[in-house]
Amino acid sequence: MNNRWNEMIYKLWSPIYDKVFNSGNFLEARKKIFQGEKFVKNQNILFVGVGTGADLELIKHKELNITAIDYSNEMLEKAKVKFKDSSIKFFKMDAQDMSFKDNQFDVVIGSLVLSVVPDADKCAQEMIRVLKPKGKIIIFDKFSPKGKNLSPLKKAIRPLIRLLGTDIGVNFETLYEKNKEVLSVKEDTPIMFNGMYRRIIINKMNA
Repeated sequence: MNNRWNEMIYKLWSPIYDKVFNSGNFLEARKKIFQGEKFVKNQNILFVGVGTGADLELIKHKELNITAIDYSNEMLEKAKVKFKDSSIKFFKMDAQDMSFKDNQFDVVIGSLVLSVVPDADKCAQEMIRVLKPKGKIIIFDKFSPKGKNLSPLKKAIRPLIRLLGTDIGVNFETLYEKNKEVLSVKEDTPIMFNGMYRRIIINKMNA
């Protein structure tokens, strides 16, 4: 995967994305992302890979200072239309190379983005960089099984799945290991498909 390929793929996905990933089991899973989360009024919140804005529909966005980025113009345009009367700031931006300052946001939310970007480690590093010390990262994504290799079937179909714009082989534990000195995992909950999709809450330690 690379950014240009992803841009082409998500241009094709954009007309049907909500029908597939914002309905049924996926909608119920998205609702669980924010269960128990109490955002504070005027918090600075960043949505990385906001897509069509599916997650924004599940929170009280009017009370928060929200910035949302995505690399796909088509996905962003759908989100902008949904929230045209809101104060949400939308930007086309590469999640692997954000233009934000260090320690800018109180909360960073990455929903189905680490498995999409060409380099999940670069994306994770950027999410950590722009997050304030004591800030929180909320992740909803699919990851390879803890402490296990991909099954032969998944290994075989992984290249094809990547061509469709996502990766079923990203390992969260590897990403965390590279950044464990500055992070603390507070929650790691299986959400759907036998734990393939997980809700992970991470805190950034003091600098």
